[in-house]
Amino acid sequence: MEGAAAGLGSTSVGRSSQPGRSYLFCHIESNARSSALLAGSTAMACGIKCHHWQNRVTSSEVISVASGVRSIARKMQQRCFKKGAAGEAFSNISSQLGCGRESLERPRSQTTRLAKKKQNAWSRGGVRVRADAVVQQSAGSDETTGNRLVENGVATLVTLKAVIDEKSGALLLKEELTKEKNDTTHASKSKGGDAKPKLRKLKPSKIDDLPVELRQPPMNGNVVMPPQKQEGLEADVAGIGVDTLVAADSVYNKELSWLAFNWRVLHMALDVRTPLLERLRFLAISARNLDEFFCKRIGALKRQEAAGVENLINVQSRMAWTPQQQLKHVAKEVRLMVDTQIACLTEEVLPALKKNGFNLVDYEELHLHEKDQLRLYFKSSLEPILTPLAVDPGHPFPYIGNLTSSIAVVLRDPYDDAVQFAIVSVPSGLERWKSLAFSKNDEYNMNTFVSLEDIIINNLDLLFGGMEIMSAHVFRTTRNADVARNEEEAEDLLEMITDEMRELRFAPFVRLEVDCKMPLEVVQRLTMELGLSDKDDVYAICGPMALGELDSLVGKCNLTSPLVYTLWTSKTHPRLQGADVFEVIKKGDILLHHPYHSFVTSTQHFVEAAANDPKVAAIKATLYRTNNDSPVISALAKAAEAGKQVAVLVELKARFDEVRNMGFAQKLEDAGCNVAYGLVGLKTHCKCIMVVRKEDDGLRTYVHIGTGNYNPRTASVYTDFGLLSCDPDLGMDVADLFKYLTGYHRQVAYRKLLVAPGTMRNEFIWLIEREIANAQAGKPASIIVKCNGLDDQVMVTKLYEASKAGVNIDCIVRGMCRIRTGIPNVSDNIRVVSILGRFLEHHRIFRFENGGDAEYYMGSADWMTRNLTRRVEVVTPVEDEALQKELQEMLDACLCDRRKAWEMRPDGRYQLLGVGNMKDPPRKHIPQVASPKLIAAVESMGLHEGLMEIVAKRCRKAKKVNLRKQDGTAMKPRRQHDSS
Repeated sequence: MEGAAAGLGSTSVGRSSQPGRSYLFCHIESNARSSALLAGSTAMACGIKCHHWQNRVTSSEVISVASGVRSIARKMQQRCFKKGAAGEAFSNISSQLGCGRESLERPRSQTTRLAKKKQNAWSRGGVRVRADAVVQQSAGSDETTGNRLVENGVATLVTLKAVIDEKSGALLLKEELTKEKNDTTHASKSKGGDAKPKLRKLKPSKIDDLPVELRQPPMNGNVVMPPQKQEGLEADVAGIGVDTLVAADSVYNKELSWLAFNWRVLHMALDVRTPLLERLRFLAISARNLDEFFCKRIGALKRQEAAGVENLINVQSRMAWTPQQQLKHVAKEVRLMVDTQIACLTEEVLPALKKNGFNLVDYEELHLHEKDQLRLYFKSSLEPILTPLAVDPGHPFPYIGNLTSSIAVVLRDPYDDAVQFAIVSVPSGLERWKSLAFSKNDEYNMNTFVSLEDIIINNLDLLFGGMEIMSAHVFRTTRNADVARNEEEAEDLLEMITDEMRELRFAPFVRLEVDCKMPLEVVQRLTMELGLSDKDDVYAICGPMALGELDSLVGKCNLTSPLVYTLWTSKTHPRLQGADVFEVIKKGDILLHHPYHSFVTSTQHFVEAAANDPKVAAIKATLYRTNNDSPVISALAKAAEAGKQVAVLVELKARFDEVRNMGFAQKLEDAGCNVAYGLVGLKTHCKCIMVVRKEDDGLRTYVHIGTGNYNPRTASVYTDFGLLSCDPDLGMDVADLFKYLTGYHRQVAYRKLLVAPGTMRNEFIWLIEREIANAQAGKPASIIVKCNGLDDQVMVTKLYEASKAGVNIDCIVRGMCRIRTGIPNVSDNIRVVSILGRFLEHHRIFRFENGGDAEYYMGSADWMTRNLTRRVEVVTPVEDEALQKELQEMLDACLCDRRKAWEMRPDGRYQLLGVGNMKDPPRKHIPQVASPKLIAAVESMGLHEGLMEIVAKRCRKAKKVNLRKQDGTAMKPRRQHDSS
């Protein structure tokens, strides 16, 4: 396995495949060169499954490492011990560990009052029951060297030199390997204390003496994500025909490709070079991504499964997977990802944050007076809200919402010894993390927090008076958010979406997350009540749930700046500093680059200026996603109230934003705007604003065409381009587009715009074919595509054809990508790069060499089938030479990034550039416009940091120039292009 446990290492986490089962396991940090050793992860993980010991484990497969193993084994015995063959095996193991069976057994009846007995490992830095050494592999050898032993989350420096016995799965000392290979099985045959591996202490390296957040990762290992080959996908696709390459699920699967993208997001949290609180934020982002993945993509697969789609698949088995196959492959990948998230949080991020004054604590760690304070808080703020819900013949199983947490409580009535079951829903409207600072002056506890569910569990006696709490465990549910719409039969689109939102509250469940300590019988009951029949639907979590809420802690913390990214304040575009926006646009087109250029002083100012300008007669806009209190919405409403003609298309079908969009659509209607709710069968995804202004020479049309949404909040973290122009052809094209969106109008062709689902795909194909012809004629030929996703089979086939013709193709694709690079005689000339960093790469740019006279396009469309066929998308040419240079500079920077860029390998996985060595180094990009200073900054700091530096410098220079103009000071002639 390659990848990173702490940034640039690798983590192999043992996990429970079914609720109620526990593992003894190894946490392994590996160098990429030792990946072959990790291929047999079952052997490395010691595979001790409490229900399968008699089949999977012999006594020698447990490495006894000091007293930590004994303490861990006792805890496992308390929960997992079963008599019989398994018990006999455990007795042998116990004798090796120096603790008898009688000391490990504990009657089940003693497991009472979980609130007082619970040992919550995650708050102390442990992830789950651990009974092994942390093993770190040395590069380029089959020798393993362990440097830490963890007991209850406390690290002790130890050493273990060993290799894997392939037959027994045991780790053998190096000295034992000097015997003949036939004797290597003796470790698996040894009994009691015979042939115990000895622990040899080594002096810790200097890097281990540093805090985790200050360590620099080793630069001699490769970082690859996903960390291991995804199940079902073929690594070697050489020799496969193009038709199979673009259609076979074994080459590209949407769900697995999306998970591969989320692995790269998760790596931002794993990377020790990322500031600590930002690592916490990226953990939250990767977790929220998974929530959305289950709601939407797994929900769609579940719907297909229920409809019997597998019976309709008549193609070859290698071409298409059934929904069941996809769900199986996805479940395996997600389990590893969740385990890695928890390990990163509990073993890396939280311990490092604790050293910096931030702490998530377990309830049992609190002082008595703190528990008393929390009990008062529970009585005053939680108890009135909470509703204990019994589950019995007289009380049906309660309603549980989507992505909500609840507590499953098992109780015993002391009067008749009857065991009862109840549910307590954790309120979603309350803060998840409660600070222990009970007064504003308590700076000591300002950054110490305890979870809301922990507070509730430890005060359940107030909700269940007179009852004995036998167990209480958190679980979390996810419902299907995929809907099957029949828009053609809908009489009112708004009413249809409203009904859908009501139905989604009761949609089938698609995932159940449970505390890994939850008793198996409780898990089985929940699974039955929620209608989840497949074991792949249940995920045991050995740590905090709902990691997507972790970043709410970042705003609560009063910590030092090195723990977060350097503050970036978006700059006003140099041409818009103190100038009339319409007068500036008349002098030439403006290219806005968010978040480097301020959204507030550019796009938002453009709309607000139009609303306030008495010369403006009409405003038209498309809105896909925005926030409820968006100034853009307020400006449009103000314009309508002032008597201007305002038409707005609000896309009600924007996934997960339906309710918000319905709200501001109603607000716009109330203000007098003409509001359309979208087109039947299509999503309106384009980003266009049109302003018609009365001027001395007649009506003039100003347009804004963007790659991102009109949302001030996301504009500060998403990278997007926006074009402000008063080009007459663009103005007429946008006017024709709004005729189509708001009325009955069919536009056969546009003057300049590329519009989907009409002619966009065909026009892009024509542009690719022109590059193919130029390459065959010996002319310069190249293509650069920058987008969020690239999976359209038609476009991918054309790119393969162009590559075979000798066209150099660079694809900068943040997320899913169907292309496979490095296939001989198919994709030799294709390079695929993915960039992730502090900002979300969101803009779409297309460059075609055109024989030396390059053409540039930008817009809202990805090269995904949904964008080209099922959405209204707009792409515009960028013809101004100065703006073309700005686009080229950004593309140069993307292709020269050696800090945040990932390169696709021939096996479909991605390798982080700038770390380790690639077997086949990427094609070197020669910058055409970007200055050496920018390229140097990008190579060392990454794309975003490099652009922030150059944009800030240029805006400061422009501000000085404007001040000199106002003062009348003589100025030097302005250079044509700033090469700084």
